Amino acid sequence: MKKRQKTQTELPHVLVVDDYEDTRFMYSEYLAFAGFRTSTAGNGAEALAKARAEHPDVIAMDLSMPDMDGWEATRRLKADAATRDICIIALTGHAEAACHASAMEVGCDHFLAKPCLPAELLREVMACLERTRH
Repeated sequence: MKKRQKTQTELPHVLVVDDYEDTRFMYSEYLAFAGFRTSTAGNGAEALAKARAEHPDVIAMDLSMPDMDGWEATRRLKADAATRDICIIALTGHAEAACHASAMEVGCDHFLAKPCLPAELLREVMACLERTRH
C-alpha cells in the first residue's frame, strides 16, 4: 500500500521569529526542506499576531529584538490560554547560564544559543514535537 503524502496544512508548522531577515530565511528554508510548514515574523508583536492566527506547533523565538522582544512575546503567549501550549524554542546570542534560566522562567520550553546551525534547530523542533505527542 502506498503511503499518502501529507498536504501542506497537515505538516507540522514552525513559526520562525527573528529581526534579521537572513536568519528568518535560513531557518525557515531549512525547516521547509526538512518537511515542515513555516512562517516568519520580524518582532514580538508580529509573532503574537501570527501565533494567534496560525497556531503553529513550534515557535523559534529570538529573544533580543527591537519593538517587542522575545522575552515579552513569550510571556504573553504563555499567559494566553489559546497559545500557552505552543512549544517555544529560545534563540539568543546570550549563551550564559543565567540567560538560559531566565528564558525557562518566562516560559520557553527549549533553549539554543546563536549562532546555531539549522540542523541544531531542527533537532530542537523535533524534540518539541516528540514531547507534545506524549
